[in-house]
Amino acid sequence: MEVLKIATAGSVDDGKSTLIGRLLYDTKSLTDDKLEAIKKSSEQRGYDYLDFSLATDGLVAEREQGITIDVAHIYFSTPTKSYIIADTPGHVEYTRNMVTGASTSQVAIILIDARRGVIEQTYRHFFINNLLRVKNVIVAVNKMDLVDYDETIFEDIKRDFEALNQKSTYAEQQLSYIPVSALKGDNVVSKTETMPWYNGDTILEHLEKLETTDVFDGEQVRFPIQTVIRPKTTDFHDFRGYAGKIYGGSLKVGDTVTVLPSLTQSRIKEIYFFDQTYKEAIAGSSVNITLEDDINITRGDMLVKTNELPKVEKHIRATVCWMDGKQLASGAKYIIQHNTNKVLSKIDAVHNVIATDYSGVDITKNQLALNEIGEVSIRLSKPIYYDAYKNHKSNGAFILIDAHTNATAGVGFIN
Repeated sequence: MEVLKIATAGSVDDGKSTLIGRLLYDTKSLTDDKLEAIKKSSEQRGYDYLDFSLATDGLVAEREQGITIDVAHIYFSTPTKSYIIADTPGHVEYTRNMVTGASTSQVAIILIDARRGVIEQTYRHFFINNLLRVKNVIVAVNKMDLVDYDETIFEDIKRDFEALNQKSTYAEQQLSYIPVSALKGDNVVSKTETMPWYNGDTILEHLEKLETTDVFDGEQVRFPIQTVIRPKTTDFHDFRGYAGKIYGGSLKVGDTVTVLPSLTQSRIKEIYFFDQTYKEAIAGSSVNITLEDDINITRGDMLVKTNELPKVEKHIRATVCWMDGKQLASGAKYIIQHNTNKVLSKIDAVHNVIATDYSGVDITKNQLALNEIGEVSIRLSKPIYYDAYKNHKSNGAFILIDAHTNATAGVGFIN
């Protein structure tokens, strides 16, 4: 079954968790005990309705404050698709959480409170989706029940968001606008009679029509080596296979490939998935590949088609989202993890801090604080083989690891 990954975004109290809870309820994806807990908690709070946000807000602090803090992953399915929703926090102090949740998503749902319209935080949510090149964005104008389902208000918000879209540099992005009431269930799963002026799809209907192309797909094949398979059993005494996941395109038996960084060439001999062999493996497949030649290959190396070589350099410029309490400054040293490859690195320069409301960049700042985003130059101890993030998401992204704490300090997208 196809899997579609979704990220939500919205300001505090825009109704992200309620929307997801409504999706789960209307698709009958809530277990009986979970539904009973929601009913009981709603009654204890004196609500005359079911508080569906309780279906997703797992932390005690989230339930007490009515806000989302951590990224929660929610799973549900229909007869045609499986869905994974990353319920990401909307407040500026949790920008790093939103980046994490949206980084592997194919679709984003940006919620807007119909009473407030497009606000500053909407700009930031849209900016991050642009940065991460999330192709499909659903703009869900929520709480339409609180504005008497007024079409004029919906159209005004749509016009304001279109003006925001003009600031985007990601031309391939596809926007859809849907008026909803997550609390009442209008246009979430089922169409509503409260807004006869809207003739489009509900949120679920729109999701059902989207293609579930792997988020990491690029036009060119990238096969980072996870591990070398050497069983050394009687039947497979001389077997040497290379396991990993294919990002972009496909690999076939007989394809000429180049091993990076050695630039050694060979041909694909066999493609295995467990104990089955295949003539071809497509993007998203985790497989074990054997080559016609016995080559020294190890974890961190990469197989590519010989006519599709990536860039190989020791100096890169990237947009970095900073996730550490200690500021990022020039001269700092970190470990870069790029796919399965780990390389020592040094920050050459922090060029600017990018305003996530599209107001420009601040070139006077030469450090990145927690949750800030900026352009950074990085020098590496050895070359990496990469593509620009806009051309190949998996091979254009990396994380920065603090060598002392082993914590993820930042995430980068190569320019």
